[in-house]
Amino acid sequence: MQHKKLLVNLLFAAVILAAAAALFLLRDAGKDPERPLKAQLVYGDDSTVLDLPLDVNQRYDVDTGYLTVHIEIKDGAARFVDSPCPDHVCEGYGWLTLEDQTATCLPARAVLTLVPAG
Repeated sequence: MQHKKLLVNLLFAAVILAAAAALFLLRDAGKDPERPLKAQLVYGDDSTVLDLPLDVNQRYDVDTGYLTVHIEIKDGAARFVDSPCPDHVCEGYGWLTLEDQTATCLPARAVLTLVPAG
């Protein structure tokens, strides 16, 4: 009986691992690595959307109504820099370089995401 229970548990674990592997492989199936991206900043209580091109190195200072967030665009990547918030967690996300990567600054109510440009 103990041997049968072990086999059932191993089979269950194998099914779960196979499902996880399939989901991992399929998550990027619809994404085109050649498709250009843009940074999109959604901020404030009214969810204002600001699109930022990734093909121009530039720094943006955006007043969200709570804090002024500083976004840096460089070499096709985006990040929060010099955050005025108390914990600086948003800076810890680092450079966003892939589609659907996101960084959030909760005190400023701002979300930075890389999305398709077209």
